[in-house]
Amino acid sequence: MKILFITQNDPFYVRLFFEEFFKIYDRLDEIAAVVIGATMGKKSNVQLARQMYFFYGPMNFFRVGLKYAVYKVLAKIPVFLIPRGGYSVEQLCKHYGIPVIQEGNVHSREFLTTIAGMDLDLIISVAAPVIFKEALIRVPRKGCINIHNGKLPRYRGMLPNFWQMYHDEKTMGITIHEINPKIDDGKIIVQEDVAIKPKETLDSLIRRTKKIGAYLMIKAINMIKSGNVEYRENSVSDASYFSFPTREDVREFKRRGKRIM
Repeated sequence: MKILFITQNDPFYVRLFFEEFFKIYDRLDEIAAVVIGATMGKKSNVQLARQMYFFYGPMNFFRVGLKYAVYKVLAKIPVFLIPRGGYSVEQLCKHYGIPVIQEGNVHSREFLTTIAGMDLDLIISVAAPVIFKEALIRVPRKGCINIHNGKLPRYRGMLPNFWQMYHDEKTMGITIHEINPKIDDGKIIVQEDVAIKPKETLDSLIRRTKKIGAYLMIKAINMIKSGNVEYRENSVSDASYFSFPTREDVREFKRRGKRIM
């Protein structure tokens, strides 16, 4: 099995997935490379900062911004000086000897040519900041899969942890599914429910489920390897799509007694 990951440069949550995955997966030699795109895709720094300001609020925005700045500095430290592995996805990869590809356009002809030469079996999206197109999906022999921290098909779209808490769900779903050119639309490979703890913050829920997701991803990979996947339909008739929360959505979230951090 030869695997390529496509992800984004997020030091807070995505890094936790890879930290756990690299620690527990016993065949890291199967990973051809980890492709890292920009955080939140094509948004400019100004657009991203504005979105985060309305999402977190002034005080938490300052705290998160300060933490992000510190992580950016720490991410420059040589890997051998960081015993626990790193403060970025790239540092973690270097710690485990996994190649990294920095790529702003995974649909470019040059990138597709490069990965076509890797003889890939599987491409895995972990918060990839882009919708996969058909040409990319066709590259690996066994297709592309995605991890989605929401129960499909009900919670398609962005920040599903937020929306599951918003709607007072007692559990949230972690779903591994096939990728097709539509958003969160492919057949479900494996899905598990995780209890949302009383008074849990959105931040702690995301952090906790990113780590759980690493175990579920390994389960899915092993199912694909063995050819023992019992696919479940991801019915569009039962689907709902949620976009990134607006300022008003966050206010209502808090009015319902929920906390971001």
